[in-house]
Amino acid sequence: MLRRLALTLTAVLVGALALTGCGAVSSVLAEVAPSPAPSQAPVQVAGSSRERPVLDYATPFAVTRPGARTVWSGTGDPVEEGRPMLLHLYAEDGRDRSVIQDTWADAPTWTTMSESALGPNLYETLRGQRAGARVLVLDEDDGVPVVLVVDVLPTRATGSEVEPAAGLPAVSRTADGAPTVSVPADAEPPGDLVIAPLVRGTGPQVRIGDVLTVRFTAVRWSDGSVFDTTWSPGTPPQTVTIGVGQLVEGWDQGLLEQTVGSQVLLVVPPHLGYGGTTSDLADETLVYVVDILDAHRPVVDPPEPSAQEPAESSDNAQG
Repeated sequence: MLRRLALTLTAVLVGALALTGCGAVSSVLAEVAPSPAPSQAPVQVAGSSRERPVLDYATPFAVTRPGARTVWSGTGDPVEEGRPMLLHLYAEDGRDRSVIQDTWADAPTWTTMSESALGPNLYETLRGQRAGARVLVLDEDDGVPVVLVVDVLPTRATGSEVEPAAGLPAVSRTADGAPTVSVPADAEPPGDLVIAPLVRGTGPQVRIGDVLTVRFTAVRWSDGSVFDTTWSPGTPPQTVTIGVGQLVEGWDQGLLEQTVGSQVLLVVPPHLGYGGTTSDLADETLVYVVDILDAHRPVVDPPEPSAQEPAESSDNAQG
């Protein structure tokens, strides 16, 4: 399951990431519209939405004008007061470009769009943003210049509805996107894997080795009972690596080449699920409804500083 990280600026600066709950961001984060101040060197942000951002700026960097800039706007659902949020956070110490927080190395942070969870200034920065947005935040704390990039990720599938095929389990959704699965009565389960997109997202395709963040509900075909879900209150999404043997084979096969933002129905026969194991699901055909919220390449080492030439990308922001 996802580790839920505290969002305090102190935690960012010292790299002390809390494993439970959602803390408040320090009030020293700058307001979105700071008062006029001396100019500062530009910060460029490069990279695609499926990769950790690459920052380019001269070091040592001095924050003389704290504030926030939108690198690119999102086109997904707007963030809503009191609702869950999924965020990628990447922060560097501007003095030497050392990494002080990086959710791209693990999993996005699951938190709440509220002042108490985010703190007043990051809360104001993210108000009005939509899923898909990337925001650059510049601030200073105890003499440490912080260069932070925040990506706002979707919390549910969004895209084009796909007409389901006849004879498959029916899926309905609540207002917040939580699925309910109804298995057709007296129907024999299929002998092969069934892959049926229900919502087709517009994000990048899932590739072998991607780190996926998903929400899902899983039921038994035999009686329609739910045996696992991440849609229960207080339960974060799950992060997994696709195509490397971490998952049941039905997931490894069924989620490849699907697009981020999609909701996919998988009907997994026993030989592609838990067949041959001691699990009580070994003889069950399993039905999964999976919302793909994020897919990114795994990151192990921090990026090399780029002090020579600016990174070439159309996705640039200056602070």
